[in-house]
Amino acid sequence: MIPVIALVGRPNVGKSTLFNQLTRTRDALVANEPGVTRDRRYGLAQWSNGSFVVIDTGGLGGSAPAAIESGVGRQVDYALAEADCIVLVVDRKQGLTAEDERIADRLRRSGKSVTVAVNKSEGVAAELAEAEFHRLGLGDPVAIAALHAQGVPELLERVLAPFELSRAPEEPSDRRPKVAVIGRPNVGKSTLINRLIGSERLITSPEPGTTRDSILVPCERDGYEFTLIDTAGIRRRARVSGTIEKFSVVQSLKSIENADVVIVLLDAREGVADQDLHLIGLAIERGRALVIGINKWDGQPAADRRRVESEVDRLLGFVSFASIHYLSALHGSGISEVVRAAMSAHESAGRELPTSRLNEVLQEAMQAHAPPLVRGRQLKLRYAHQGGRFPPLIVVHGTQAERTPAQYRRYLENAFRQALRLKGTPIRVEFRSGDNPFAGRRDPRTKHKAKRRQRPARHAGGRGR
Repeated sequence: MIPVIALVGRPNVGKSTLFNQLTRTRDALVANEPGVTRDRRYGLAQWSNGSFVVIDTGGLGGSAPAAIESGVGRQVDYALAEADCIVLVVDRKQGLTAEDERIADRLRRSGKSVTVAVNKSEGVAAELAEAEFHRLGLGDPVAIAALHAQGVPELLERVLAPFELSRAPEEPSDRRPKVAVIGRPNVGKSTLINRLIGSERLITSPEPGTTRDSILVPCERDGYEFTLIDTAGIRRRARVSGTIEKFSVVQSLKSIENADVVIVLLDAREGVADQDLHLIGLAIERGRALVIGINKWDGQPAADRRRVESEVDRLLGFVSFASIHYLSALHGSGISEVVRAAMSAHESAGRELPTSRLNEVLQEAMQAHAPPLVRGRQLKLRYAHQGGRFPPLIVVHGTQAERTPAQYRRYLENAFRQALRLKGTPIRVEFRSGDNPFAGRRDPRTKHKAKRRQRPARHAGGRGR
């Protein structure tokens, strides 16, 4: 087994910066403001021809609301239980604080090996930076500057000395479908993920904006293996305030880009909002397989349920290919149906479509409704083949195919979807006209025949008079 290191400390001491430095990524959200990280994040790092796991945790002793602060504390406890050793990150510029001492006492009771990393020590002699932190009684501190990677090798030498490192096996999660859960703030995204994995992996709270990072969580449920991506709530641009929230929205949009399947979660108590439609449109634009979940369905009065169902039928008609599920992330009702729908949508998005079957569907569709006239000429669509997957791309070749009207394009798209049973994924139908096979070739006719062809009509018709 490879060792697991947990990074613990007060808010804004540089834990996430150190995490990014160790994993050589920019996965952890970093800002010059306390309380950015709240959930715990895992990363794989390499050192001395071996591998180890790093856990980034939220800052202890911050000024966040009580519910969130309590959730951060529980996340740290989970990380400490999973870790083989702990790195207590402190801030050299702020010096030793009472909160550092309280955290050190908490870590000492864990019984795990603890190393103190004195961060932000650039430009200062290591002995001076480390001096006052000897009082924590956790052994000799190590001066580092996580932002510039100074002192990080010395820190790893100290922390990993008791362990025999080996290469980590290729993670199966790399081959698992990535399922991003997106939605407006406080619709229950983290609650849904916690319910799916069966543990409090992410902090939940009634306060909007609790999640700030995009968190990847491996999951196995109902016989399926996949990776869940919890994202920060996405609000309208005019309502996005503060540097952290702007970075959170950027990470959420990147998560959509990296996902295979997107679950758009709506709040049944608020109905279908304009921002919900925007998020659904964004997922379709990116070509992602799609599932829509109406959360907080439990306890809704019958009149409110009818109102929401009417809104869904009226406003979500443009996304009829996606399955819609009414669920309760808090109580678990409807969760299994959402998982099956997401995996089915992923299978549809990646399916191989036989050319023979595509041409059968094309011919049947044209027999049912012939292509329209364009500029007085009949469109001739000759054959179709698959041009790509995730989402499925179907290429239709013919004469003047690129002039196919939008209405007939939608008709063929729906014909392909229904005949091939492509549920839960957008499809792209691309129309291409064949090039003139004689374009650019030299005229093989003799000069005499060419001149005769160019003669005025009166000469050509003189014999018949």
